[in-house]
Amino acid sequence: MIIASGLSLANTALDSQSRAHYVIPSIANRHFTGRVDTLNSLKHRIFIQKETPKVALFGLGGVGKTQVALQLACWAKEHMPGHSIFWVPALSEGSFKQAYSEIVRQLAIHKATDDETVLELVQRYLSSEAAGPWLLIVDNADDIDLLFGSADIPGGLYEYLPVSRRGVMLLTTRSREVAVSFAEKDIIEIQKMMPAEANAFVQKVMGKDLLCDQETTTQLLEELNLLPLAITQAAAYMNRTNISTSRYLELMHGTEHDRIGLMSRHFHDRTRYPGLQDAVATTWLISFNRIRESDAAAAELLAFISFIEPKAIPRSLFPPLDSEEQMEFAIGTLCGYAFMTKREDGKIFDMHSLVQLATRLWVQKEGDTQRILKSTTRHMAMAFPPSGWTNRELWRAYLPHALKLLWRNEALHIEERYDLCFKVGMCLLEDGRTKDAIRCFKEDLSWKERLELLEHVVAIRQNTLDQEHPSRLASQHQLAGVYQADGQIQKALGLLEYVVTVRERSLAEGHPSR
Repeated sequence: MIIASGLSLANTALDSQSRAHYVIPSIANRHFTGRVDTLNSLKHRIFIQKETPKVALFGLGGVGKTQVALQLACWAKEHMPGHSIFWVPALSEGSFKQAYSEIVRQLAIHKATDDETVLELVQRYLSSEAAGPWLLIVDNADDIDLLFGSADIPGGLYEYLPVSRRGVMLLTTRSREVAVSFAEKDIIEIQKMMPAEANAFVQKVMGKDLLCDQETTTQLLEELNLLPLAITQAAAYMNRTNISTSRYLELMHGTEHDRIGLMSRHFHDRTRYPGLQDAVATTWLISFNRIRESDAAAAELLAFISFIEPKAIPRSLFPPLDSEEQMEFAIGTLCGYAFMTKREDGKIFDMHSLVQLATRLWVQKEGDTQRILKSTTRHMAMAFPPSGWTNRELWRAYLPHALKLLWRNEALHIEERYDLCFKVGMCLLEDGRTKDAIRCFKEDLSWKERLELLEHVVAIRQNTLDQEHPSRLASQHQLAGVYQADGQIQKALGLLEYVVTVRERSLAEGHPSR
C-alpha cells in the first residue's frame, strides 16, 4: 500500500509518456515467479525514496538477478510512464557499446563534436535535463576491471555512465566487491528462492504429468538448492527425456558421473544472453576463473573445499595463508560470490553440494585434480589432531572432512594419506566406530609396522612411567583398539580390562577418560 500510494503521487509530477523511451529486451520471462520482497525493495529505493542514484543487485550466478531486473523494467514501463528505461549488458566492452549505439539510434541523439564517441554521446545526453527521468539497468557487470579499469588497462566503462538528478542506475552482478564499489551501501543481495516460490516456479516450467508427489518435488528442489537456473535446467532435461521427478532425483543421488552429467547438460534458455553458459555446472566456471585471476589464495581455498565435506567446515581446518588479513580477504571473496556462506559465529562455513560439484569439475578441467588432492591430503594429515578425549571436540569436527577426502582419493599413494588413515582410524576406534576404523587401517600399507611400533612404545612406557600415568594408559588403550581391529580379540580384551581397572582406581568417577 505504501509503495502504491507513493507511486501515485510521484506520477503526477512526471513528464508525458510521449517523451519516454524504452531500450529493453523484448522477451519477458512468462515463467517468472515470486521475488516480491526484492522487487518491492527496488521499487521503493528507485521510485519512492529517490535518494539513491545507484543501486546494486548481487547474488550467485543463476539465482535470477537478470530476471528480477527485467521484471522491474517491465513494471516501470507500465506504471511509471514518464520514465525512460535503458538496458545495457556489461558482459564485455562490445556488448556495452552495442547497447549505447542502440540508445543513440532510437533517441536520434546528435554528436556535439565530430570526434565524440558513442559512449561519450550517451553519457552526455543522459546527464542533461533534456533526457528527463530515466532508469538505466547495467546488467551482468561481473568483471571489476572492465567496469572500473585496472593498472594494466586504466579507465573503465564506469567513466561513461551518466550522472543526473533525474536518473537512477541499477546494476546486477555476481560479485559483492563490484556491488559495493558501484553503489556503496545501497546493495541488495538476492538469494535462493523460498520453498513456496520454487514450488510455484517448477509447476510452471515442468510438464504436469512428470511431477510426482509433493514430497519428491520438495526433495528435488532442495537438491537443486532452490536455484532458478538449476530448476530450469532440471525441468528442461525432464521435459526432453520424458522422465519423472522421482527418476531425476534417483540420478541426482547416483554416481558423481551422473550428477556431473545432469548439471553439465546444455539446454536452450531464451531468457539468457546468447553465448552465455546455460548449464549450472558451467555457468560458475567464469566466476571461478575470475577468482583465480584476482585472488589466487581464494582460488586455492575454493579448490581445497571441493574435496572435503561441503557442510560445517571449521575455519581452523582451512590451509594457512601468509597472514590473517589474506585469509579474511580470501574468505570474503568466496562469500562475496555466494559460493560459501558463513554461520553466525564466523567459525563454521558451508558450501552447497551443487557449487562443490561445479568446483571439482573446474579443477578437473584445469588438469589440477592430482595436485589439489595431494596438497589437500598433506594439509589434512598435518592438521588432523591425535585421538584422545582431550581433542575429541576437534577431531569429531574434522572427521567428516577427513573421511570424505580419504574415500575420494583411494588411488592416491602418498605417505601422508596413510598417516591420515591411521589417525582417523584411531579416532574412529575412540568413537566406537570399529567397522569404519578397520576400513581406514586396511588402507594403511604400513599397518603391521605401526602395530609393532605401538607395541614397542607401550613396552617402553611400562618400564619408564608409573602404572597410572595418563600417557602410559593412553598408549595401552590405543594398542587394545589396534588389536581389536586386527582381529586379536583376546589381546584386546586383556589390555582393555587392565586399562579400565587402573583408571577406575586412579580417576574420579565423572572423569571422561574413565
